[in-house]
Amino acid sequence: MPLFGLKRLAASIKRCGRKKIWMDPNEVVEIAGANTRQAIRRLLKDGFIISKPETVHSKYRIRRNTEARFKGRHSGFGKRKGTAEARTPKKKLWTLRMQVLRRFLKRYRDAKKIDRHLYSKLYMKVKGNHFKNKRVMLEYIFKKKASMSRAKLLADQTEAHRRRVREARKRREHRIAARKANALKEAVEAQLSTEAPLKQDTKKEHFKKKK
Repeated sequence: MPLFGLKRLAASIKRCGRKKIWMDPNEVVEIAGANTRQAIRRLLKDGFIISKPETVHSKYRIRRNTEARFKGRHSGFGKRKGTAEARTPKKKLWTLRMQVLRRFLKRYRDAKKIDRHLYSKLYMKVKGNHFKNKRVMLEYIFKKKASMSRAKLLADQTEAHRRRVREARKRREHRIAARKANALKEAVEAQLSTEAPLKQDTKKEHFKKKK
């Protein structure tokens, strides 16, 4: 049997390509006498026919180059193909920025650091391209919360002052009403005290006339 056919049978048995099959050149006569699969299996077992090992394709250099690219190497003008818009589209940058800012807002709302009203306002500001990055938005949140707390403190102080004034006015009205009532009572008592002797004198004169 020709060696080409033997290689084909050996490759079929080893489940590899014909180029992977190696035949011992010193045993060509014995190899050529094999014309069945069983005989080829025996030759494979004896080592007259072997399948070459797979060639190693190392990815070490690829991984090393990729790590260097993450650090910013190999990305100069000479390595660039395509326009800046083609390499990193503006829409993709916009999408990434929106995702980062919205995720940050959701995390702050879930942590109860901002209420739902402030969350809604900030969400619309993010949509309107008001914040360039997360740091700018964080500074805005701190300032907004400080101004809100200051406004709340002033409102509480104003309400407390109004409550004190209201209570003082009520107390003053009660005092004035009590003073008026006392003055009226004293006037009535004085009038009654002056009218009592007059009545007694009129009664005495009436008795004298009768007599």
